[in-house]
Amino acid sequence: MVMFLRPLFFVFMLGLTPLTLAQGDRKYRHFLSQHYDRQPTGRDDRYCESMMRRRDLINPCKDVNTFIHGSMNDIKGICEDKNGKAYGDLRISKSPFQITTCKHRGGSPRPPCRYRATRGYRVIAIACENDWPTHFDESFILSGQ
Repeated sequence: MVMFLRPLFFVFMLGLTPLTLAQGDRKYRHFLSQHYDRQPTGRDDRYCESMMRRRDLINPCKDVNTFIHGSMNDIKGICEDKNGKAYGDLRISKSPFQITTCKHRGGSPRPPCRYRATRGYRVIAIACENDWPTHFDESFILSGQ
């Protein structure tokens, strides 16, 4: 009986692995669509309004969203010791990133949404799953050195 169960367990585990990887890939792609823009143009209020609309973050108007500028490898490196270190349940970058934070100006939560852009460099904190970025912590702000 035990000999029979081992192969079933192995097949069961193989069946779960692609599902887990697919879910992680979906979360990583969602992270990129919400927070990644390698080479921004403008980085002003119009940039925010355009990017928030393009990334479908305006129904309802999202209060705050930060776009990270730089290479995907540098961002992914935060999930590893290469460019990041543990910070509670998060990972914090060892180096600052160029960012643009878009804040909703208030008023109606329905489009058209108006945003104010704030540019800067800062150390960022993200959540990772299987060494892939999955969540940007908007509440975490630590100025870059």
